[in-house]
Amino acid sequence: MFQRKDLLGIKDLSKEELMDLFQLACKMKENLLSRQPMNNKEVYGNMTTLFYENSTRTKHSFAVAGQNVGLNVTDLGVGTSSVKKGESLYDTAVTIDDMGMDIIVIRHSTTGTPHFLADKVQSSIINAGDGTNEHPTQALLDC
Repeated sequence: MFQRKDLLGIKDLSKEELMDLFQLACKMKENLLSRQPMNNKEVYGNMTTLFYENSTRTKHSFAVAGQNVGLNVTDLGVGTSSVKKGESLYDTAVTIDDMGMDIIVIRHSTTGTPHFLADKVQSSIINAGDGTNEHPTQALLDC
């Protein structure tokens, strides 16, 4: 089973970790295609999206996926947050982390941003694209 705290890239994932992710994806796909109503309304955690770059497909895909697996999903609209007043990326991430987020999905134009944050917060960081580096979830989806 995938045991990492963060999903920052695919370059350093082992074959076993990739296979675990693909097997989980197959199970989830079966559940979604069965179109059975979700009887379980239990919440399994909290996730927020933190997109410093605009994206319709990626941002909405994370929101829908999070809801499908029982997460409370919120979005920090960077354009209407304290980032507009000069709040640093670090301060924004720590604030979100302190609010009890289990997962922070981040998209940023600067390469390495998710890696930087992963060491600073307890929340799991999912890289939704960082500059010219990686977009691991898109790579996994393409596979």
